[in-house]
Amino acid sequence: MARATASTRSTTKATAAKKPTPREGAARSKKENAENGFVASERLTGDLQRVLVDLIELSLQAKQAHWNVVGKNFRDLHLQLDEITESAREFSDVVAERLRALHAAVDGRSAFVSETTSLPPYPNGEVATSDTVDLITVRLEAVVGTMRDVHDEVDEEDPTTADILHEIISTLEQYAWMVSAENRTPSV
Repeated sequence: MARATASTRSTTKATAAKKPTPREGAARSKKENAENGFVASERLTGDLQRVLVDLIELSLQAKQAHWNVVGKNFRDLHLQLDEITESAREFSDVVAERLRALHAAVDGRSAFVSETTSLPPYPNGEVATSDTVDLITVRLEAVVGTMRDVHDEVDEEDPTTADILHEIISTLEQYAWMVSAENRTPSV
């Protein structure tokens, strides 16, 4: 067996010393390679992380609802919940990749998401279509609420990222309107 040289031992020690420490939540990362673009502040990173965890949680809860909805108009709501799930997944990816483009690390781990989301827990088991409509509407509006809460700070620092939020807000508000219409009665 070959003996390690002094050079090998020092490289091994340097590698061990660089071992990353676990972090909670998104954090600014060191610039990678030759990248020199805009770097998100801690405030912008935190704001986008709040949006990210709510979008991830929305995708999980919408899928939970999709699997467990029962009752009148089941099929239409079942399919609509799949649309919401897919959109929430796509939006979470857009937000996470925007964070990375701004040199921030993201945290989408399940434990962190469940600890930090603003969404209330979704009930377990079968849920009637009329109750599902109300539960999902509340969650759609909660995610939009988070985005509206952080919007002005995001826009102040990075209008490009605010434009991304505009598109997501528009779509989620449309979903909230369409889902909630299932339980409405005409006001006339």
